[in-house]
Amino acid sequence: MSFPTCPEAMSPAWLAGALRQDAETLRGFTVAKVGTGQMCDSFRLTLDWTGNIGAPATVVAKCPSHDEASRHIAKLTGTYVKEVSWYRELAAGSGVAAPLCHHAEIAADDVDFILILSDLAPARQGDQLAGLGLAGLVPCIDAAAGLHALLWNDPRLDTLPWLARDNGDVIRALFPQLYAGFRERYADRLEPEVLDLGAGIAQRLDTYLARQTAARTIVHGDLRIDNVLFAPDGESCWLVDWQTLGCGSGATDLAYLVGTSIADPFERAAADRPAFDHWIAALEQRGVAPNAKALWTDYRVGALSGYFMAVFASMSVERTARGDEMFAVMAERPARQAIALGSLELL
Repeated sequence: MSFPTCPEAMSPAWLAGALRQDAETLRGFTVAKVGTGQMCDSFRLTLDWTGNIGAPATVVAKCPSHDEASRHIAKLTGTYVKEVSWYRELAAGSGVAAPLCHHAEIAADDVDFILILSDLAPARQGDQLAGLGLAGLVPCIDAAAGLHALLWNDPRLDTLPWLARDNGDVIRALFPQLYAGFRERYADRLEPEVLDLGAGIAQRLDTYLARQTAARTIVHGDLRIDNVLFAPDGESCWLVDWQTLGCGSGATDLAYLVGTSIADPFERAAADRPAFDHWIAALEQRGVAPNAKALWTDYRVGALSGYFMAVFASMSVERTARGDEMFAVMAERPARQAIALGSLELL
């Protein structure tokens, strides 16, 4: 392996080269940890250039997690491969609201990688625990529509092996045991009906994973506000953390976003259809002709995806106090959504 996978291993000369500058123009850099992600480690690098050469003053370096369990699950599911491949093959010129990638490398082991990304400060990361109402989610819905319109029912979906990668066998093998651990961990935190939803998913797991959606496109797979950077005025945003990309229904991404974001179940119930209608209109503005009736069914089934991810991720990454509560919220909110929408009954 000929590239660094953490800031401590980077030399100024290597970093200058990654940013397409002469080696001697970067005197040095300082490092600060950023973000709350548990699957990767991210750092802001403040760069000390020799002069005004038009290079960025700061960048973000994204690296493999320091946690062995997180790296193991990343290898099993192709997590790091997906994010690096997104930036290498699709992001540039896509029009999707995402950071600019200056440099991307990954080793043959599918674990060691490095991304050097544009620093979007003073954009702020969304707060999963605090949540966000429908008005605040509108820029996210528009950004999601931009992603979904990119490859809507496009044959290219099957020509990108990293995107079409099927983790079904891994998920079938792991989910039941992960759910058992999840139920034990959160027995005192979550209500019985919320915990029981996971048992229903486990019983219908084959049907859930094999279900054919109304339309196929590229989906983010973890579209929640912790993975969104908001402009200071709140009018625009950028999607980050492209580790769970896949093929599926964009309506699933949308249900995941709404279900994990809106804390009050009554407010969320009132937001489901308006959010969906806004997304449909945003797709139409981008030249897509969506079947709203069929996609609404996808949305209802998609409400299960937030709970599913909460179980899978919480038991697979390094455990932290914030993470425990975040995953509890990630299960609780979409569980209420799925129960209200009758999601299990559609499987």
